[in-house]
Amino acid sequence: MTRPDGRSLDVLAIPAMLGVGALVAVQSQINGTLAGRLGEGLRSGALAAVISFGSGLVVLAVVAALRPGVRRGFFAVPRLVRDGRLRWWQLVGGAAGALLVASQSITVGTIGVALFTVAVVAGQTSTAALVDHLGLGPSGRQAVTRGRLVGAVVTLVAVVVSVAGRLGGSGGIGLAVALLALLPLVAGAGTSFQQAVNGRVSHETGPIAAALNNFTVGTTVLVLLLLAALLLPGRIDGLPGTWWLYLGGLVGVLFITAAAALVKVHGVLVLGLCTIAGQVVSSVLIDAALGEHLGVGTLVGAALALVGVGIGFLTTRTRQERPEPADASALR
Repeated sequence: MTRPDGRSLDVLAIPAMLGVGALVAVQSQINGTLAGRLGEGLRSGALAAVISFGSGLVVLAVVAALRPGVRRGFFAVPRLVRDGRLRWWQLVGGAAGALLVASQSITVGTIGVALFTVAVVAGQTSTAALVDHLGLGPSGRQAVTRGRLVGAVVTLVAVVVSVAGRLGGSGGIGLAVALLALLPLVAGAGTSFQQAVNGRVSHETGPIAAALNNFTVGTTVLVLLLLAALLLPGRIDGLPGTWWLYLGGLVGVLFITAAAALVKVHGVLVLGLCTIAGQVVSSVLIDAALGEHLGVGTLVGAALALVGVGIGFLTTRTRQERPEPADASALR
């Protein structure tokens, strides 16, 4: 059996990236439902986030205990920082992941998976090109093209349309929905940074060790958030007995590990665009399957998000597939 060449691997990476996006949408539904079953207020949302991230950390800790290579990679991180091969700020991608999981737990029960995803899409696409331009990811600095910028603008319009479609109720409720949508918008912006720096850590330590670092940092942040949330109004009714509500951490391990490995194939922007496409399609299907009301604004916003993804992706692929000058090829 022959091993796929570089171009084949590039093509095979695309459906894998789409699958990463679908996992994000599934995790959003799980964590949002868990928060609603736990109680009310920021307390239940913070506790759901801690359960999700903490269970993922437990899974990775067990893997590290069974695989010496993962342990070596994880414990090598301080030395890699001292040697200058990693910067300290490249180790805090888990904080952005913690924000994403917290926003899932706090907002999905109110605004739905579809609107949550469109907001994440807008934040993620808006910053992915900047992250690539700054060279924060393992694939290095990449040019910001007109097509990428157009794609980012279209996705920003998408989230505005989606939020506007949910403002048809009373003024207070509509404003609350709009404000809640800002949280996943910011979390989406942090996702691009997270994918970039986790990719850097993965390049030095391996994807599983990078995921372990991510979940260690994220769990720490979320425990601090939970302690602060206990001082605010709200209630926790107890742990629900539905088993699948505790799978959010495992789902997170899968997509964080996969993203850390895949980001080096096409860069942050293409990974972001593919995961966005997977999120948008999966989230609308999830809301539809659960009988949620999908307003015209949400559907139009989701469609616009896919258009923005397509513009940015096709533009990126066109540049990558353009033949290089003869003298550049000769230098290889």
